[in-house]
Amino acid sequence: MTTLNKGVSRTQDFFVPELCHTEALLVLIILAQLLVCVLVLAEPISTQFDWIRLALTSLFVQWIVLLSAALLCRARPYLIRQSVTRAVAMICLLVLCLTLACTFIAQFFYLSDALAQEEPVHLYMRHACISLIMCALLLRYFYLQGQWRRQQQAELQARLQSLQARIQPHFLFNSLNSIASLIASHPEEAEDAVLDLSDLFRASLANPNTLSTWHAELAIAKRYLSIEQYRLGTRLHTQWHCDGVPDDLPMPHLTLQPLLENAVIYGIQPSIQGGSIEVTAAYIKGVFTLQVSNPFMLNVAPSNPLGTRLALNNIEARLKVLFGSTARLVTQQQLDRYTTRLSYTCSRPSAEAPNLDEDLNR
Repeated sequence: MTTLNKGVSRTQDFFVPELCHTEALLVLIILAQLLVCVLVLAEPISTQFDWIRLALTSLFVQWIVLLSAALLCRARPYLIRQSVTRAVAMICLLVLCLTLACTFIAQFFYLSDALAQEEPVHLYMRHACISLIMCALLLRYFYLQGQWRRQQQAELQARLQSLQARIQPHFLFNSLNSIASLIASHPEEAEDAVLDLSDLFRASLANPNTLSTWHAELAIAKRYLSIEQYRLGTRLHTQWHCDGVPDDLPMPHLTLQPLLENAVIYGIQPSIQGGSIEVTAAYIKGVFTLQVSNPFMLNVAPSNPLGTRLALNNIEARLKVLFGSTARLVTQQQLDRYTTRLSYTCSRPSAEAPNLDEDLNR
């Protein structure tokens, strides 16, 4: 497992992007075409623009770019294992050889009169210098971009760890308060609640820096509600509408539980009659939505409104860190119901989350 993680990390840290991907290849083609325009416009312009020369130059440069991308894509596993200096030297040598080979083919088949008229030594030297300069500039850009990306990932990881460290004690203290209220009146239930809390925290702290799954988050939430059920009894009702959500859907740790905690503290606990918490989840076309709705009493002010906002801000920040700026968390107060709704786009399951599921099922 350690060797595999090192291999994945080295692949992700390699400064040259995966040129087999459509987006990277498209950017490379556009940059090559801009180079063609510069080369053509740098020459003296006659009374009529030479479109044929532009087309032939584009064909020549694009062939070099596409062949280089294809070979670098195949050689990427080998280049990853090399040092940065050696990898740069090998890439430059590869591009240089392809440039000289394409120059020889173009000159051999007389693809352009300019190529046939120019001295072979000057022609090869000019193409070699242009290819090396452009290759060096492009590799420098890739290297700086890779450094910036790693710095961004380190900052996001530190931010995620900070947010995770803040939300876990908050959850622990509230759970312990719920258990403390049971000790005097229902000691057996308090013991069961302590066992639930122990299992719950063993799961939630198993991999604090990785994604959890919907299955694990649902189990954590239900164990938390079982603790609150001991304290609130028949005042607490929960309705689940979560059919169709994949068990391995990735979610940040402690996402659903804090939402339910706010619903219990600010929606159920202040009411003598209690109420019903509705949990609705759906996964449609790569977008996951989760909605938690609880009763809202207009005449009762929250005892600690900052606590609600702290949990929601933490969840929203972690969603944006893990799933990008398109992740959303919104709240809505309508009549006698308070609704919290989050959504984010995710298209693949978490690789490390199944370990958390195993801890929950022990």
